[in-house]
Amino acid sequence: MAQEQLHQPERTDFGRNWVSSSRFLFHVQLFTFTAFVLGGCYGLYTLRYKGKPQVEVPESTQYTPKYK
Repeated sequence: MAQEQLHQPERTDFGRNWVSSSRFLFHVQLFTFTAFVLGGCYGLYTLRYKGKPQVEVPESTQYTPKYK
């Protein structure tokens, strides 16, 4: 007796094939996580602190104070 293999179209469906769907969802999660990390890094890079402010320090509060 010869065994016949019947092609079942529902076996190739995304929702029914656990291996293909889990691999696809893993790659989607990996891409989404990478996109969020790179977007956050880019946002921090563009909004970074540009320079030091010029703060006037009174002479009486310095490490070696100067009194009048």
